[in-house]
Amino acid sequence: MTKIKNLMSFVTQSRAISHPNPREHILNCLTYGLLVIVALCAGFLLWDLSNSPRDGFFHGKRDSHKLILDLEHIQEVSLNPEGEQRARNVNCTFWDCLNIYKCEHDRLKVYIYPLQEFVDERTDKVATTLSSEYFQILEAVLKSRYYTSNPNEACLFLPSLDLLNQNVFDKHLAGAALASLDFWDRGANHIIFNMLPGGAPSYNTVLDVNTDNAIIFGGGFDSWSYRQGFDVAIPVWSPRLVRQHAHATAQRKFLLIVAQLNILPRFVRNLRELAMAHSEQLLLLGACEGFDLAMRCPLSQHHKSLEYPRLLSRGKFCLLTRSLRLGQPDLVEIMSQHCIPVIAVDNYVMPFEDVIDWSLASVRIRESELHSVVQKLKTISSVKVVEMQKQVQWLFSKYFKDLKTVTLTALEVLESRIFPLRARSSRQWNAIDTNARSTFNPLFLPSLAPKSQGFTAVILTYDRVESLFLLIQKLAVVPSLQSILVIWNNQKKSPPHLSTFPSISKPLKIRQTKENKLSNRFYPYPEIETEAILTIDDDIIMLTTDELDFGYEVWREFPDHIVGFPSRIHVWDNVTMRWHYESEWTNQISMVLTGAAFHHKYWSHMYTHAMPGDIKDWVDEHMNCEDIAMNFLVANITNNPPIKVTPRKKFKCPECTNTEMLSADLNHMRERSACIDRFSKIYGRMPLRTVEFRADPVLFRDNFPDKLKRYNDIGSL
Repeated sequence: MTKIKNLMSFVTQSRAISHPNPREHILNCLTYGLLVIVALCAGFLLWDLSNSPRDGFFHGKRDSHKLILDLEHIQEVSLNPEGEQRARNVNCTFWDCLNIYKCEHDRLKVYIYPLQEFVDERTDKVATTLSSEYFQILEAVLKSRYYTSNPNEACLFLPSLDLLNQNVFDKHLAGAALASLDFWDRGANHIIFNMLPGGAPSYNTVLDVNTDNAIIFGGGFDSWSYRQGFDVAIPVWSPRLVRQHAHATAQRKFLLIVAQLNILPRFVRNLRELAMAHSEQLLLLGACEGFDLAMRCPLSQHHKSLEYPRLLSRGKFCLLTRSLRLGQPDLVEIMSQHCIPVIAVDNYVMPFEDVIDWSLASVRIRESELHSVVQKLKTISSVKVVEMQKQVQWLFSKYFKDLKTVTLTALEVLESRIFPLRARSSRQWNAIDTNARSTFNPLFLPSLAPKSQGFTAVILTYDRVESLFLLIQKLAVVPSLQSILVIWNNQKKSPPHLSTFPSISKPLKIRQTKENKLSNRFYPYPEIETEAILTIDDDIIMLTTDELDFGYEVWREFPDHIVGFPSRIHVWDNVTMRWHYESEWTNQISMVLTGAAFHHKYWSHMYTHAMPGDIKDWVDEHMNCEDIAMNFLVANITNNPPIKVTPRKKFKCPECTNTEMLSADLNHMRERSACIDRFSKIYGRMPLRTVEFRADPVLFRDNFPDKLKRYNDIGSL
């Protein structure tokens, strides 16, 4: 208001000083009047905004505090069962029924409605009752990275309404309760968990509740009710998995075990015939007297009871066939005992089948072929059976071991649809390799900025301190260098103290290895924070700053290639009928030696954790061929040749004597030819690719002033 008074004072003074003509005087008055009105409006607007509640674009009640799942203080909400409800939209797709504009660019956020008890205002009937299983689901989301207490920033909304088991709630009241939710909006961006849909006599494969455009996380979908790319198929949970673990050393006596209850009668007849024909290989079980779900009895011996599901650990394969409901808790019970599921249910949508490759961990047959199931299983080799058992064990521990894991997996599946660039690849979802997240082709890395630019120089050294120090000084002035990691491969002698190393402006770290292995240069050390790694020997001191910087720039264009300086070729010897290692200069190259080469840190993970056969052990035992092994590995996966940069071909250390250089030994060279021949047999082919070009700077050898060239000193031959 003080500013407005000052403005009025200024207007008064202006009028007193100037004496314009009447027309100009009127214009000035109008202008000043408009300025005063605008200033007053702006002041009142700012005052109003500073004192008004900030509810965002959601109007009405909102609690921005973190939800507390307090079962003793659940709010009761009166419900009008005659309120408007809309049936499930069977035509929903990801693009039609999901508003992705509510989702931020970095991660999925889920808002959980407060715990409420919806009661029919006329009959006082409760719509649903909260089960311990659904409480665990809510708790899993609440404690996860997905949860948000602010509906304004939420992408998805999770009702606290328990709809897991359709048999225990009123369908009409449940639909009315959903429609009454604050942010329902015809179910858009809402997720509903349901494991047991349908009821007698039809037993529909999807929840019989009016869910409109909501996404169903369902446990009983068939190919007709499942909305591909929109719904998420989840397993039916089994409470019998609590504190139940498979015996790792259990003897698997039977080829096939059938312990499922409520199998349709026509399939029971087929299974009885199979059990009689293959009594030593097929164990057929049913309910015991008293119908104890934790026990099973052979159909011919009701007095002999077996503990369930532990008995499944005695079989290699366990059958899951059609029952009243498609989705059965038997699947997770089978997997918990590391038994391979045999799925004989037509049109059944397997849990998380959008991301899990079930062909690696199960056998699927048509219902009409159930009579031949034993013959089909006999054709599977013992090696394949072991692989599938390991995959079943891994999948269960990764995605099915408890309700929390199932819940978070379902959300990640949905997140991968909304943010496909951040999604895991199929290999990451299904690879047993624990390093799968960091070991897949960098061509298909998510489009995210790298953690750090530049490269890390990894220097493998043993005892050449003077040469090492000189190399460090040369590397330190390379503009693209990020840090230096010295791998001290000598266990008999400690490395020099860090204070004795050259003083440089870049981070320098030293690691002393436990064993003298050439493969130590490729270990994915945690100190390596860059994607680019320069592996370099301590005697490679002849490379110039421009050569190293240019090599890094070439690698940035081809991050899945090995990019480096010393090159070699492999040739076929028609006399010996073997592959031969050639170090002479030729018109072709097929290998770039890692004594001075750039590679993506992905390849270090692959070399350490996924090298085929016994190649890595052989290299460590013979102290040779680690660079050839790396070239084979990269070429086998990418089918691309390496890239040589700059014309330099001589890499001999002038300060080193020949006896110091491992590669000077003639036996060393013979072994390298043997390496190529051995590795090609392990791979079952020759993966190395030859190429007839190298990469040089654009103005290399052009008659241009040096000031116009980015790389002046790229060295000589």
